[in-house]
Amino acid sequence: MKCMQCEESIAGTGCVRNGVCGKSAALADEMDRLIATLIELSAASRGCGDAALLREMDEHIVGSLFMTLTNTNFDMGRIKDAIATSDALMGRMGKEYSLSGSDCGVDSYDPDEDLRSLKQLLLFGLKGMAAYYHHAYVLGAEDASVTAFIRKGLAAIREDLGAEQLIALCMECGEVGARTMALLDKYNVDCYGAPEITQVKTSVGSRPGILITGHDLRDLEQLLEQTRGTGVDVYTHGEMLPAHAYPKFKEYDNLVGNYGNAWHMQREEFESFNGPIVATTNCVLIPKDSYRSRLFTTGTAGIEGAKHIQVKDGRKDFSEVIEMAKRCSAPTQIDDKVLTIGFAHAQTLALADRIIDAVKQGAIRRFVVMAGCDGREKGRDYYARFAQELPKDAVILTAGCAKYRYNKLDLGDIGGIPRVIDAGQCNDCYSLVVIANALAEAFGTDVNGLPLSFNISWYEQKAVLVLLVLLKLGVKDIMLGPRLPVFLSPGVADVLVKTFGIKANSEPASDMVILNIE
Repeated sequence: MKCMQCEESIAGTGCVRNGVCGKSAALADEMDRLIATLIELSAASRGCGDAALLREMDEHIVGSLFMTLTNTNFDMGRIKDAIATSDALMGRMGKEYSLSGSDCGVDSYDPDEDLRSLKQLLLFGLKGMAAYYHHAYVLGAEDASVTAFIRKGLAAIREDLGAEQLIALCMECGEVGARTMALLDKYNVDCYGAPEITQVKTSVGSRPGILITGHDLRDLEQLLEQTRGTGVDVYTHGEMLPAHAYPKFKEYDNLVGNYGNAWHMQREEFESFNGPIVATTNCVLIPKDSYRSRLFTTGTAGIEGAKHIQVKDGRKDFSEVIEMAKRCSAPTQIDDKVLTIGFAHAQTLALADRIIDAVKQGAIRRFVVMAGCDGREKGRDYYARFAQELPKDAVILTAGCAKYRYNKLDLGDIGGIPRVIDAGQCNDCYSLVVIANALAEAFGTDVNGLPLSFNISWYEQKAVLVLLVLLKLGVKDIMLGPRLPVFLSPGVADVLVKTFGIKANSEPASDMVILNIE
């Protein structure tokens, strides 16, 4: 295997024996083979006039790309089934694969290190786009221009292209990525209402519970509907925390709180939860034996040996999960905090006058975007230290599980404006773009002219897409950590540094000087 798609990838080589994430070399090889089939399908689809076949192909490509995201699917059988679907679709087009089974790995993308690096940057951006599009698709959204670009980008990975062409494709990926995130934002709001400022408890009750993790709000909706009146409570975990801010979910009194922290702590927290866990998308780890029998997967998530809940007639049946919960003890309390969430763009812009006044009066002197992914390395305590060492007149704008490094700290407020403005999931990073653009318009400048700094943590491929979106929007001087991606060759990294001012973090005090935070 050779895998370098996530922040944990072993520096210098990537993961070559087993993934740090836990996937085996055999599983990594099958994922490479699956991606190779998607690339070939995309190239073969050019000129296809069968709209129904293209739509079926797009659904397969999007779902399959999502399954290969870090910490999403560890089920070899599901990956092999996806490859078989690729084979069938290729056959229906009357086409054959041009690559042999040994031509699937990263090194086959291009012999030139820099061109190969740019193709990896594009591929990982496409994976992130597929994930965001999939979230919107399950809510009823469709945009053929997004899936057409995904096929265009995949096909380009095997083409003989120069650096300028590949850079242009990466920037186009950022442009289409912004549209994809806007589409997801629209459908989240259309389905569940605009998020509102909401306080969420992390304590537990005395009734048995079900824990739901991942990102899929439709799965949460169906679970809540089916658990009504059963005596079973539902708790969110990780990236599901922002669901509490949507008006639709406030209608369910069986949605009682948030349990635990970011994804990387789940092996301990799932064990102490005592009840069943439903993993809906990415950010699921291979479980301990102590709770393996209580773990259910659905959607793109997969764990070998775990029960997988399929869609049947447009619905998912969670009755087995609910019946198991009734036989389990209530969760063991691990926390007792109250979190303030719900600052998506509509809610934050409703406070725009207060925020602008606070800036003009000098009460707020700096905004710091600290969005992105959390991870398990000890060094990621940097983000908690950075948040604590920020001047008291600085406000943090966040989205994604990175916030778990500081959202339980008592950082206070500025004239009633919280110093941590939480826009939601990593899926909701679009809100931060809208907020930044609105502030820039209010002050008659662009985003780079605002008292705004970017100190972003990354982990997986959704974050790669968000980075490409920010670069396409012209955002400069982004600090990215805890280290730059392993898949960036020295040449490509140099271009990003010189063209966009990308920089790695070091220590909070020195980084604040670099970011012009006084």
